[in-house]
Amino acid sequence: MKGEHVKPITTICGIITISTTRNKESDTSGKAIQEILTGAGIPVGHYAVVSDDIEDIRTELSKALKICNCIILDGGTGLTPDDVTIEAVSPLLEKKIDGFGELFRMKSYEEIGTSAMLSRAVAGTIRGKAVFCIPGSTAAVILATKTLIVPEISHILSHANK
Repeated sequence: MKGEHVKPITTICGIITISTTRNKESDTSGKAIQEILTGAGIPVGHYAVVSDDIEDIRTELSKALKICNCIILDGGTGLTPDDVTIEAVSPLLEKKIDGFGELFRMKSYEEIGTSAMLSRAVAGTIRGKAVFCIPGSTAAVILATKTLIVPEISHILSHANK
């Protein structure tokens, strides 16, 4: 049973929105993630909006990792030349959670059809902390946060911290 493998770990989340067009006031996706997390009783300890730049993303991720044990990066996961979130984060992941991307694309396919294959959503761990890279659309962040991240974060952190 899953419950046998879940240790009591306090989850503190960080949200990093990657965008060159949004700011904290116009970031509907970051706000949606925050509402879902706080509604689930998970505090948000870090929130930022950064540009589509590998070094900016890594710098902000480093800041978030000092405070949080779950970081959700939204945006910059597509195929345009500006989409560099995966390139910034993937090399830092110590263990990948391949099933996250697979399940996200499966659930996305149910909602948006074959264009779900364009998502490069990934997840993994860094120093026992969970890191999720998801698309920046509000529908995508709601799907990922509500149906995948919130239900499994305690389980993921329990395993990552054995």
